[in-house]
Amino acid sequence: MSADRVLFVTLDSCRYDTFANAAAPNIKALAPLHKAQSPSYFTYGSHSAMFVGFTPGIPGAAQPLLDPKFGKLFKIAGAGFAGKGTEGYALSGSNIIEGFRNLGYTTIGTAAMGWFDPATPTGVHLSRSFDHFHYAGAYYLRKQMEWVSRRLDRASGDTFTFVNVGETHVPYWFEGADWSPDDNPCLPFQDRDRAAECARRQRACLEFVDGLLAPLLERHRDGTVIVCGDHGDCWGEDGLWEHGIAHPMTTTVPLLIRYKGHPVARETPARQASPWRAAARRLLGGLGAGEACPVHARTASRWNG
Repeated sequence: MSADRVLFVTLDSCRYDTFANAAAPNIKALAPLHKAQSPSYFTYGSHSAMFVGFTPGIPGAAQPLLDPKFGKLFKIAGAGFAGKGTEGYALSGSNIIEGFRNLGYTTIGTAAMGWFDPATPTGVHLSRSFDHFHYAGAYYLRKQMEWVSRRLDRASGDTFTFVNVGETHVPYWFEGADWSPDDNPCLPFQDRDRAAECARRQRACLEFVDGLLAPLLERHRDGTVIVCGDHGDCWGEDGLWEHGIAHPMTTTVPLLIRYKGHPVARETPARQASPWRAAARRLLGGLGAGEACPVHARTASRWNG
């Protein structure tokens, strides 16, 4: 049996409209794009929630993986509600990284934003569960990808890999960009309207990121991949700029999921109402947490195809 490879990528601060409008063929080839709601409006809060299974989702979709209330991609067994058997991975531990480690996965993580700095208490909280962790600082995705590639080359068996991308975070800069990283077009409380420049720069950053992520995404083509924003940014909406504030633009993010090689698409109402689906939901709803992962793995191709 081939090794299971799981990849979790967060595009820090990436707005949904940025992703929808960008030329990002490698990420977009993974699965359909979904407009999702993030669990928080700033990096630390969102990753703290996602690391215990609360990934971005579509409220009310009532579909596994896309609506975490219905079925989480990563479910911490025994935490709160036991689950309905509609989860992607049933894990046991204080967070999903520890959960994958407990299943024998090699856990690899790299991050760009300062909240992950292991020299700080918040960074310790977010990074300590990984077998291997590299804090790169912002705007070093190329070096992050080189480090991850080396770690994956050395790993044997199943792997869980996490990547936090910093280029899409303010001030929206990447190596070789034709503007200064010292110029932040999304300055909080500014009285200039630089929304168009924010959109231009974040889109250019995302398109740069897409090229660097391509080899890693290809390496996980037959595995499970989630790519999402952890939060968005305000660009003058209601007079607000940047994030760290509760607003629809800071909580609306792009989401793409590929589960065990299968793109996860939104189901139509007719398909959700089919007799087969109703029977499947009754069956899955009666299973215990320990049975969630294998049953869902068998049914995922029919749900997502």
